[in-house]
Amino acid sequence: MSVSHADQFGCGTKLRVFVHLAENKDALRWKAAWDAGTLVGVNDETPYGYGRANAFGCAVSFSKSSRERWTGKLLRYGARLILGFDILHAWHQRHEFENADVIWTHTESQYLAVAGVVRLTGIKTKIIGQTVWLFDHWSKLSLPKRYLYAYLIKRVDVLTFLSTGNMQVADRLFPDTDLRLVPFGIPAEAKVPPRMRDQAPFRILAIGNDRHRDWPALLEAVRSQSDLLVTILSGTIPKRLFQDIPNVEVRSAQSAEELRNAFEAANVACIPLQPNLHASGITAIQEAVLAGVPVVASDTGGLRHYFSDSEVHYVPPSDPAALLQALLDIRHRPDDARQMAVKAQARMGSGGLSASDYILSHVRISRDILCERTEPLALTEAVQPVDKIA
Repeated sequence: MSVSHADQFGCGTKLRVFVHLAENKDALRWKAAWDAGTLVGVNDETPYGYGRANAFGCAVSFSKSSRERWTGKLLRYGARLILGFDILHAWHQRHEFENADVIWTHTESQYLAVAGVVRLTGIKTKIIGQTVWLFDHWSKLSLPKRYLYAYLIKRVDVLTFLSTGNMQVADRLFPDTDLRLVPFGIPAEAKVPPRMRDQAPFRILAIGNDRHRDWPALLEAVRSQSDLLVTILSGTIPKRLFQDIPNVEVRSAQSAEELRNAFEAANVACIPLQPNLHASGITAIQEAVLAGVPVVASDTGGLRHYFSDSEVHYVPPSDPAALLQALLDIRHRPDDARQMAVKAQARMGSGGLSASDYILSHVRISRDILCERTEPLALTEAVQPVDKIA
């Protein structure tokens, strides 16, 4: 086993961070798509902005995709289907795991795989595991999976969460585990000032592929409102839901520029959500806020931890009537809507919601668990407290 760089030098020099992501989030392919403008959304040149940790006392490397024959891919997919995580992709990264001081992951699919590999090999590297969906459906898992996942979770040094909802569930299930709330943020350097927009026609933009988008509620809300023009950018909405509604257009965005143009044309961004625990929709909300567009969103998933009801117009989930009324409120009170967008946008940036603050939280947690600091962390004044349950 390698000697920990952090332990050897008392965290006085760069921490070696290995970011383990899904097989299709290879950093080189991500960068190529970012350069070409085909990476849709507000993104960083490194996956989810994790490369920004290089500027905060870290040396960051990323998991890599492996060349596979069809037999290898079939085996990997089969193992993933059975286990619920990609153990073979993680196995290919095991030497990088051993040579790092800390491993960061983006979802439970990755940290369960990492924990499985280090359990098998005896690697001692620290693991920070970000949870997204797991505790939404924990009670529906089979008993063998719950036992397996619990065994693997106990090898993860810190579990991080984007929402208080799934963090509270995890605290009940794993009371002895170090749990931290780390608000998600996207690159917030570029902002479009909110402005008054022409109200005729009134254009509603809804985006996202998350499993908890409540498309039926939105479509029911606007079905009989021919003067509301709805654009849905999604590759997951079933065609049968919208094919008979003439004022609804559904397509997939093919480029970052196409998404920017859609926001430019929109009077309001609508994020309809089914009840969930994991801050579903927060990326789309932040993208709309940066574009200067007022937001209507379902009040679920812990979104109020990110934006208050003076910054986002919240409605009860799965309530088409309330959703329609909120959209009409935005239409009939455009100046109030613009002020709401101004307040929301003020939450974005250094010391608030941003990719840099999201990454800084990971850096702080890493130094906490590697250096066992008793004095305040002196990385930068931009580091904000990370909520902790331990």
